[in-house]
Amino acid sequence: MSVGRYLTRRLEVWRTVTVDDGAGGQETTRVLQSTVRAKVDQPSATERLVAAQAGSRHSHDIWLLPSADVRRGDELQGTDALGQAQRFRVLSVVQASRPVYSKVFAELLQEEGA
Repeated sequence: MSVGRYLTRRLEVWRTVTVDDGAGGQETTRVLQSTVRAKVDQPSATERLVAAQAGSRHSHDIWLLPSADVRRGDELQGTDALGQAQRFRVLSVVQASRPVYSKVFAELLQEEGA
């Protein structure tokens, strides 16, 4: 079974990296790592309830190929079906017992007034 045919969106993977600033300190910045194919779902009512009870900020499920290099703390950026920009913070990544897909639990980040 392959989930590839369902992964109709493209999301950029941005990762925070730390680099030396040349003066004995360090700077952190986000660096584009790759673009991945994805399917973005709203979590079910049960998943939202469990997340709320656990104090999680989980707002979306994102499905990826198992080979996608996406990690907790990454930011995924893309556009929705209406062309609106979306940003997601990766809260955790899990894989099925057989490496058929990766499932990302993410939080939608929205600017003030959005």
